[in-house]
Amino acid sequence: EEWSVISLSLIVSGQVTVTQTPREITFQPQDTVVLNCRTSSGIQSNLLAWYQQKPGEAPKLLIYDINSRYTGTPERFSGSGSRGGSVFTLTISSIQAEDAGDYYCQSVHYISSSYVFTQ
Repeated sequence: EEWSVISLSLIVSGQVTVTQTPREITFQPQDTVVLNCRTSSGIQSNLLAWYQQKPGEAPKLLIYDINSRYTGTPERFSGSGSRGGSVFTLTISSIQAEDAGDYYCQSVHYISSSYVFTQ
């Protein structure tokens, strides 16, 4: 049986902290994996995205507007959360070995009359 690892990161962008949990997941193919993203401030509208990054590659957009799949994103990836909220999830159903990598949520906030983009 093949096992792979997904790791996540803590991202701090000025006035907003984005915390992803769990930090690392070990899984077997066909498992369902849930990744969590919490922002220290509510997002602007529905501006929350999920990216996948593999070693040596640029990040690839998977989900935008909280729950919309980007072109080419497999249906096993799904996002959830509320407009203006601060808690979001990325669910990978029937995960595959090829899904191993780093996953990041990226958010946009409107704070003190200016936009803040996490990165």
